[in-house]
Amino acid sequence: MFSFYDFIAMLAAILRMLGMLVFGISAGWFTLYAFRQPERRWQLQIAVFLGFFLLAGLTFRFGSAAGVGSFSLGAGAALLFWGLKKDQAEATDDAQVEEDEDLAVS
Repeated sequence: MFSFYDFIAMLAAILRMLGMLVFGISAGWFTLYAFRQPERRWQLQIAVFLGFFLLAGLTFRFGSAAGVGSFSLGAGAALLFWGLKKDQAEATDDAQVEEDEDLAVS
């Protein structure tokens, strides 16, 4: 039968998993946010991505299975969601500019 300590351990594992999911989402969002600054400084871009990969590597090395899976799921979802969202907005703006240029030339 389950004891009180088993219940607390299970609750702690669920909270750790949810916390790493939120942390992965925020790390992915911050990585893309810092990478897409208007100044486009290459030193900042390198530092942000190396920091993200170092954080992911340390999480894989020292994290629990649930924490690593949650971090990976959150970071991957954030990078895909905000990465594709920004690309679609830029593509729409570029297409609109090309259409306006074609109309101006005609």
